[in-house]
Amino acid sequence: MQTKNEDYNVRQSNGYIVFYAAVLTIVCGGILAFASQSLKPLQDANVELERKHNILATVMEVKKGDDINAIYSAKVKESVIDFQGNVKEGVKAVDVDVVKEYKKLPEERLLPVYEFRNEADPSKIDNVVLPTYGFGLWKDISGFMALKSDLNTIQGVSLQHLGETPGLGARIATEEIQDRYKGKSIFDGDVLKSVVMQKGEGNDYSGDPHKVDGMSGATLTGKGVNNMFMDYLTCYKSYLKKNQQNVSLNTNL
Repeated sequence: MQTKNEDYNVRQSNGYIVFYAAVLTIVCGGILAFASQSLKPLQDANVELERKHNILATVMEVKKGDDINAIYSAKVKESVIDFQGNVKEGVKAVDVDVVKEYKKLPEERLLPVYEFRNEADPSKIDNVVLPTYGFGLWKDISGFMALKSDLNTIQGVSLQHLGETPGLGARIATEEIQDRYKGKSIFDGDVLKSVVMQKGEGNDYSGDPHKVDGMSGATLTGKGVNNMFMDYLTCYKSYLKKNQQNVSLNTNL
């Protein structure tokens, strides 16, 4: 049977443990919060650098050691448009959260545009890069599509995923899959057809400008990519058609 003194010591011991754990939690939490705030500018800079790298990579080869910020600044003109293709003055592309915009109705979205201007004549567009966002088999997928100066032919695509199946749906992030889109067309005359990844793999679609070979075992991820591209190309259609007319007028002059 415990004496009063022993009972007191036990309570003292338990109180010390609780107090020590509380102090340790507060101190560790404070250190983590401080570290997070201190590192945030560096983290944001890395995210921005990756964004610029992905945009450049859809149009050109980006080599290790290249000054991404300098190349991007020299080659890319950013803007934000609405569903009708009108430029939204005072809105910066870097400030547009594509994930939040994706949750809106297409007609209400803010749409970033990245134009690669001709060095000899900045009024001409050599390439345009369009960000896209959608849903794969398990989680969100995203990417960039670069179009040539005709705003119809695909220069290249860059695709990312948050959690597709390794070796299957996750293959959308590989050059093997992304290269299949190069040279394909998104319009058939005035009709927006996009480019559709087919079911199954090992088929030759070189003669069809609107189809690419699929991924074995990843049909649903392929459908997610198809839906994503059509969704966002529909959003950008007015902008593309307006600028196609400008290209046609300049060609005929």
